[in-house]
Amino acid sequence: MTEERFELGGLEIFVSEDHRFGTDAFLLADFAAPLPNHTVCDLCTGCGIIPMLLCREKPPREIFGVDIAPEACALFEKSVRHNGLSDRVKPILCDLKDITAIPRESCDIVTANPPYFKKDSGGLKLSPAQAAARTELLCGIDDVCAAAARLLKYGGSLKLCHIPSRLSDVVCAMRAAGIEPKTLRFVVKRHGEKPWLFLISGKRGAKPSMDIFPELAVYDDNGEYSEHIKKMYSVGKE
Repeated sequence: MTEERFELGGLEIFVSEDHRFGTDAFLLADFAAPLPNHTVCDLCTGCGIIPMLLCREKPPREIFGVDIAPEACALFEKSVRHNGLSDRVKPILCDLKDITAIPRESCDIVTANPPYFKKDSGGLKLSPAQAAARTELLCGIDDVCAAAARLLKYGGSLKLCHIPSRLSDVVCAMRAAGIEPKTLRFVVKRHGEKPWLFLISGKRGAKPSMDIFPELAVYDDNGEYSEHIKKMYSVGKE
């Protein structure tokens, strides 16, 4: 496994060709907005980028990161040790359909940047690890929401990032798991363009009603990062 190392706001993150991260991880970490007294679990954590990002500024009390891939968890564990975060961040190697290391109903927030594409969707030639991260070969959105429901306290929140073509699947899966969708925000590359991603938050046990936030643009009219994105990337920097 060939490793690379990235510096992010004073932290160093270890990645490989198969286990990397993109803008969607930053968007979800920013959207999650946990409080310092919260317990958070990140499902489909990969190299642990979202738990690590949550440690940049006012980190939650305890953060779990769950992934089924041994290579991904090894990278995550290395990042945790290297940055001296073992007392706060807990990598867990397991199938999210059978999580036993985290007590039920113990989390205030569950985040997930799950595989976006159905397993029969085709697409580019990928390595087995890349295919599992991008397509629902090992878990689907129903599995993710069911796992979140088991982990969340009553009133706890599931925060998801996904692609617009799967919005109805995500909403249906959340409701089937007893998590009511409460807020939705579309992400566009530039204002006026079709959504590229969406961020959705649901609350376990809540009553129906949803707020739609203004769209979030990655770039401004000049092709530069928007002010929100600049702030998102600069968190933790001096």
